[in-house]
Amino acid sequence: MSKSAPPSPAQRGTPRRKPDLGRAPAGYYSPTAESLGPDVNIGHLIKQLQSSFNRMMDRHMAPMGLTAMQWRPLVLIRYLNVDTPAELSRHANIDTGAMTRALDRLEAKRFIARRRCAEDRRSVRIELTEAGNEVAERILPAVAATLNTHLRGFSQEEIEFFIGMITRMLANGEAAPQ
Repeated sequence: MSKSAPPSPAQRGTPRRKPDLGRAPAGYYSPTAESLGPDVNIGHLIKQLQSSFNRMMDRHMAPMGLTAMQWRPLVLIRYLNVDTPAELSRHANIDTGAMTRALDRLEAKRFIARRRCAEDRRSVRIELTEAGNEVAERILPAVAATLNTHLRGFSQEEIEFFIGMITRMLANGEAAPQ
């Protein structure tokens, strides 16, 4: 005999409660489903900002023969010494399939070379070629120009405050129960 699910609150005659949406204390931002239009939805605005950043970076990268998906691995390899496809995927926050496709394109452009690890032949290491190093050195100035455009008119204090808010949001998200 199979066990059935316990009765729902409605089946028990218990009045249904609205779910707790994590209401913040007075004076703190506490969105509700009704209040989240695209002009006030922080998540939507962050996504729009990322899209604007990527479009501008694509314009900066086009003369170098790169796209938004391709410049990030070059920077990670050059400046953070990230050298495996799995690490690159993790650092860039994209799935391994997308990273493999980006690396395939970078290899076809001769910006990277894949090398088998001497200690573990199953493992692949990614290295910048001479051309890859040359183009990687031109990427950070483009990132700086893109950020400066997006932060035009902000004071240093506002930028530091903005970074602090984003950092806190990230920490809150990481600390949330899974």
